[in-house]
Amino acid sequence: MENKVCKQCGSNFVVEDEDAVFYEKMSPEFAGKKYVVLSPTWCPECRQKRRLIWRNERSLYKSKCAKSGQDMISIYSPDKTDYVVYERDEWWKDDWDAISYGRDFDFDRPFFPQFDELLHKVPKMALNNADTVDCKYANFIAGCKNCYMSFVIYYGSENCHYCYWTYRGKDCVDVTYADGVELCYDCAMIYGCYGCRYSVRLHDCRDCYYSWDLRGCKDCIFSNNLSNKQYYVENKPYSKEEYEKIKADLGLGRYSKTKEYLKKFNEMRGKAVVKFANIVGSENVSGDDLLNCKNVKNCFSCITTEDSRYSYGQEAVKNVYDSMGGTYEWCLECNHTGWANNCIGTSGVLNSNNMFYCYSCHGCHDCFGCAGLRKKEYCIFNEQYSKEEYEQLAGKIAEHMQKSGEWGEFYPMNMSAFGYNESVANSYLPMTKEEVLKYGAKWLDIDYSMKYDGPLYEPHDDIVVYQKSKDEVDKLLAGILKCETSGRPFKIMPQELAFYLAQGIPIPREHYDVRHDRRFNTRNPRKLWHRQCMCEGQGSSGKDQGSSGGCMHEGRCKNEFETTYAPERSERVYCEECYQKVIS
Repeated sequence: MENKVCKQCGSNFVVEDEDAVFYEKMSPEFAGKKYVVLSPTWCPECRQKRRLIWRNERSLYKSKCAKSGQDMISIYSPDKTDYVVYERDEWWKDDWDAISYGRDFDFDRPFFPQFDELLHKVPKMALNNADTVDCKYANFIAGCKNCYMSFVIYYGSENCHYCYWTYRGKDCVDVTYADGVELCYDCAMIYGCYGCRYSVRLHDCRDCYYSWDLRGCKDCIFSNNLSNKQYYVENKPYSKEEYEKIKADLGLGRYSKTKEYLKKFNEMRGKAVVKFANIVGSENVSGDDLLNCKNVKNCFSCITTEDSRYSYGQEAVKNVYDSMGGTYEWCLECNHTGWANNCIGTSGVLNSNNMFYCYSCHGCHDCFGCAGLRKKEYCIFNEQYSKEEYEQLAGKIAEHMQKSGEWGEFYPMNMSAFGYNESVANSYLPMTKEEVLKYGAKWLDIDYSMKYDGPLYEPHDDIVVYQKSKDEVDKLLAGILKCETSGRPFKIMPQELAFYLAQGIPIPREHYDVRHDRRFNTRNPRKLWHRQCMCEGQGSSGKDQGSSGGCMHEGRCKNEFETTYAPERSERVYCEECYQKVIS
């Protein structure tokens, strides 16, 4: 075990013996010589900030393609004139080749400044958007259809609007962290669900509203900590007829009622019993939202991940440290790297192997310090070499980076094209402008949001008005609404309105970014606290909400755990055993 002090923030952190073994195994060989990756100099949190500032997911701008001159939607703001940005389809055309930007490596200078110069010259894609249909306003998306203002959307999702990190979704609006969902609205952390609304942490549920932590439930309202139940309201059972009458009397199509019910739901969540972590079918793990994982530490939102640490948002991953998003094996310090193997320091590298410090390369292998390449091999700084030449030069550059302290580290924060406040880093690990500048990162001061000072449209409270009148629908679609929380103007789009009309959902009064932030903040931070189970253990056999649920221990449960619930939070945090006794 190695005790270290973070070079960036000055905090103490530990590099365990298992970590050292991984770094040794990740150390690549060039021309028969191994170039050892040393243990990190930054703590895990600072390393995460350094990677995430390279990931602009949701900040979109109107700009012009540097190749065609046509208008386009881009993740690069108009002031970033020192970068060359192509519209997505133009970037993929065969009438240009990034190999033409090749340059020699200068051994009298560090690696990163030279790589930064290459990144400024090689054209960038305006959006991370591939193989999609009618998804013009979407980013970090592939293989999807008809998705609007949705981000990190994959695996055949269709008709998903204002959604975030949604896989295999269909006909959903305002859904965050979801997989295998259909006809859901304003939900977060839902999996295998149908027709659910205003709910958080549902698994395999159908038609559940304003509910929290349900599994295998149907037709539940204002309920939590239930398993395989139907026709429940406030955790009490009803007949089908009683339930349908209660539901009809709630006035779910009225916005005024929605505000009232959301307040009630949030109060209910704050008093709920919660399991220390959402860990399912996993072994020897720490973190949260882990499904079928094994031997992982400090990992979050991962599925079928093994032998990995300090990684986030991954599926089908093995032997990965310090990475965000994707499906890959044996990778270190990677961001948005997918279907790849044996990579160090990559970002936007897909379907590629043996890649080192490369950016936005596709279908490549054995490249070092390259950007924007497609189907290339044995390239260094975008210049083509033979295999033997590549091995010799790559080894010399790795040795040069070892001496300069760059080898094994991710790109410096000040090299990112994005301001910290544009990137997903500010969502997961928010900092003030002063803190960001102290870190050596950038901050975007220009406000590119929509400006409007004309007449405003006030939506009707009840969706029935729009269901009955085409004239009212036309007025709504032509009008500009004002967010009741932020004051920002926004519009209701035809595709989302069609969803509201079909599902009887009232017109939202908040800007879609505000709605996103509200859902995003229902998830716990990517940070662990050591705590003791809060179950008091009365020996009760009752199952009433808030009881010890049949726990037979005397006094407070002795079990301890690592949890994403901070000590000052109001929820009652239970260990796995006590939690299972509580849920009905």
